[in-house]
Amino acid sequence: MKRSIEEHAKRFDAKAEEYDEDKSPEYHACRDLVIELAAPTSEDVVLDLGTGTGAIALALAPVATRIIGRDISRRMLDQAEAKADAAGIETVTFDTGRFLEPNFEGAVDIITTNFALHHLDDSQKRLAIEQLCTRYAPRRFVLGDVMFFDRPDPDEPFYNPEVDDPATVGRLVEAFTEVGYAVTAVKAVHDQVGVIVAQPLP
Repeated sequence: MKRSIEEHAKRFDAKAEEYDEDKSPEYHACRDLVIELAAPTSEDVVLDLGTGTGAIALALAPVATRIIGRDISRRMLDQAEAKADAAGIETVTFDTGRFLEPNFEGAVDIITTNFALHHLDDSQKRLAIEQLCTRYAPRRFVLGDVMFFDRPDPDEPFYNPEVDDPATVGRLVEAFTEVGYAVTAVKAVHDQVGVIVAQPLP
């Protein structure tokens, strides 16, 4: 990790109020794919990691029975809670948490995350995927993120080489297969942005 959790939290605290207005079309396309591919039922509990201002959590709330949103930035969570209150949504719970310490002890059916895992280095990504899949055994894991389909290009706007550490699609797929999950879909939004869906092997 090129920055500590505390440093990342401060960065996102500082941009929380403008976060929703400062995103690229590719980010929005990726978010929409995560929402579509998560496809919860009315009986599902969804754990949304790196929930930010709650875009995915709040979109899934009308369908799933419960959404657990976790983020490292308290101010981002404040924005998410304000949006939930304004919409009268009561099935979403927001609190601090991170990939390696999700701060949730219950059962989880689906894990979602978007544009967050790339803050971890490759070894931490593998560990996070391993721990999440082992601990919760979700029937679906939907990962939207900066990821390299081709050779990395640091001049592209989707990540900052000074603070972010995206992985190749191949390494992310390996992280899932190593813990007994099959990758059932890989969707490219851009040559550096995509969505991976993984499910446990039968």
